[in-house]
Amino acid sequence: QVQFVESGGGSVQPGGSLRLSCVASGFIFSSYTMNWYRQSPGKGRELVAQIGNVGGATYYDDSVKGRFTIARDNAKNTVYLQMDSLKPEDTAVYYCNAPPFADWGQGTQVTVSS
Repeated sequence: QVQFVESGGGSVQPGGSLRLSCVASGFIFSSYTMNWYRQSPGKGRELVAQIGNVGGATYYDDSVKGRFTIARDNAKNTVYLQMDSLKPEDTAVYYCNAPPFADWGQGTQVTVSS
């Protein structure tokens, strides 16, 4: 059974930082690309960052480039998202996922507000 468990969200002021974690299980973690998505009220789920399984190549949406960093620890089946210089528009529920799996975790809420 494929599972994703996200954690590390919270409430921060603009300019603050958070580090999200996602522990995956039920598949060979090191063999898959890992994605972070986010969904804010009234909007669809959008891809924020991606890290490849081989070589660790990364992709970032333009909205987070230079502020967010994705990383993975294959020994711990964990993918991270370091979020710096947070903005109010980063407020959303954040999810991780490994394509092509259709399973989703509960997500972790990030709120950026003064």
